[in-house]
Amino acid sequence: MKKQILAIPGSVRKASVNQAVLKYIQQTFEKELDIEIYNKVEYLPIFNPDLEGDLLPDIIKELQNKIAAADGILISTPEYVFSLPGNLKNLLEWHVSTTLFSKKTVALIVAAASGKHAFQSLDLVMSTITEGPIRADLKLLLQGISKKIDDKGNISDEMIQRAIDNLMNTFIAELS
Repeated sequence: MKKQILAIPGSVRKASVNQAVLKYIQQTFEKELDIEIYNKVEYLPIFNPDLEGDLLPDIIKELQNKIAAADGILISTPEYVFSLPGNLKNLLEWHVSTTLFSKKTVALIVAAASGKHAFQSLDLVMSTITEGPIRADLKLLLQGISKKIDDKGNISDEMIQRAIDNLMNTFIAELS
């Protein structure tokens, strides 16, 4: 049986490089993984710690159910203003007081012009909500990728393909 993966894009842009990276992964690893690309990031309400239990918005309950049901989580994000996009940070903040990401296999990708700061931020946030550091071989920084991938997930650069494939093969091995 294929492992269930929830892929979370950090960008809601239609021509997003990170959406394209996730599409590439979804297509390339479709025999090994059932990957759902979460497409409601832009509709999540702003995190409010007062909204918990019965007050938790339905869309957040739905997201939490998807995270709980997933065997693994894959995040691919750009860098905005030397940090994480606000919508991804908001999604993650909804989970600071849960253990949903704990003991989940998680892989992180930052695909951006530079991406160094977003990479560090994402690593810090995810290491906090997963209750431990994310191993280096489950993290990937793809710099300057925008001209090397189209919106259908076609990558023209073999080194980038190899880097993504190596990350995903490690991710799949961890899921087993």
